[in-house]
Amino acid sequence: MGEEFTDLNKYKIHKTNSNYWNTKGNDVLGAIVLPLYGAYISEDKHQLFGDVAGKNMLEIGCGNGHSLQYHGERKAAELWGIDISEKQIEKANQHLTDCGLSAKLICTPMEEECGLPVDYFDFVYSIYALGWTTDLEGTFSRVASYLKRDGVFIFSWSHPIHKCVVEESDRFVFNKSYFDDSWYSVSPDFCEGALTLSDRKLSTYVNALAKAGFVIEQMIEETDDELMPLRDENDRLAKRARMYPVTFVIKARKL
Repeated sequence: MGEEFTDLNKYKIHKTNSNYWNTKGNDVLGAIVLPLYGAYISEDKHQLFGDVAGKNMLEIGCGNGHSLQYHGERKAAELWGIDISEKQIEKANQHLTDCGLSAKLICTPMEEECGLPVDYFDFVYSIYALGWTTDLEGTFSRVASYLKRDGVFIFSWSHPIHKCVVEESDRFVFNKSYFDDSWYSVSPDFCEGALTLSDRKLSTYVNALAKAGFVIEQMIEETDDELMPLRDENDRLAKRARMYPVTFVIKARKL
């Protein structure tokens, strides 16, 4: 199906994924939050944000609010967030209130117009949420509209190679084509609910950024050995991460 969707297709995907995050998703899978970008990549090492004091921050897929807390504690001027899940927005509001922080949070798919101010934010970022969009080019175009000129867009997601490889008899083998970006359903056997995902190529992200008027300043896919459970040779994710990237992060700037 690629990314050619009818409104009904998008509605079904949004409903499936929001229902998941409204119920079991975050409780079972946990949340990836700053200073981590994902498996074995951290802000502490790479300093992609730098000093955010006095800056206006917008998080795409704010989840439980912990990444917004990270920036609030570093004296960001304004905290804004959007998320497709009403329950996650509720959790984020409560968490930030408990931390003595205020934020403007909106429940909406990232692809949709939701009244966010344009040419307003110094940073827009997304920690392991951007890949849920049903319209990558449209989402990047909206992100560009939210940012001030020279504003920064930072996002992380699962590396597409990671989804192509399985372990068989102590060897890693390809079980799907890297070029297959069709949408598929996932029903984790350890929880209720289902997800709908697409594994996009890195070039899809790069080309969509260029089309939206961004220039890429940095891309990170290296595994940080200091974050690895080096003494646990049985850790399956760590074993993968020693062989190939499992997470990627891109920092881009609006021209």
